[in-house]
Amino acid sequence: MAGQEPPQVLQKKLFYQGRKFSYEVNRLRLPNGAEGEWECVRHPGGALAVPVTPEGQLVLVRQYRFAVEQRILEFPAGTVEVGEDPGLTIRREIEEETGYKAHQWRKLGEFILAPGYSDEIIYAFLAQDLEKLDAPPHQDEDEDIETVLMSPAEFEQAILAGEPIDAKSIASFTLARPFLI
Repeated sequence: MAGQEPPQVLQKKLFYQGRKFSYEVNRLRLPNGAEGEWECVRHPGGALAVPVTPEGQLVLVRQYRFAVEQRILEFPAGTVEVGEDPGLTIRREIEEETGYKAHQWRKLGEFILAPGYSDEIIYAFLAQDLEKLDAPPHQDEDEDIETVLMSPAEFEQAILAGEPIDAKSIASFTLARPFLI
């Protein structure tokens, strides 16, 4: 029933602390008195850009993602460092991953990525007035990224065709759609 008291946290157990997230199991008592355990991935959040060239092309990346064991198409994104503004995070990530710099930014919104098991929030931005930098992208050692240019129509067709694309990119594309040429 809406408006009820939130569950009472009886115990928190940290099982893993990694460099990007932690994993915990919490014992809760629900308002109806029932008790149980809930697992949660704690994540500092991510920032994502929908970069658009002056010609109206989307700048995406295709990279291998270990969890799904394949290369997927997505917009440039990165983990927000503790205490960092998500706008700063994505300005850094877009240059490192794609070799482009944006001179115009618009916050599109934010959304909870997977509330069934994680508290991660994605901060989505539209990046326009792009400038291709002279230096190649400066990717992290553990990244294998290919930059891909597509029109909004081509990206939409890739989504509809079932090409491997992550949910944060599809959601952010939807938020950016009214601003695209």
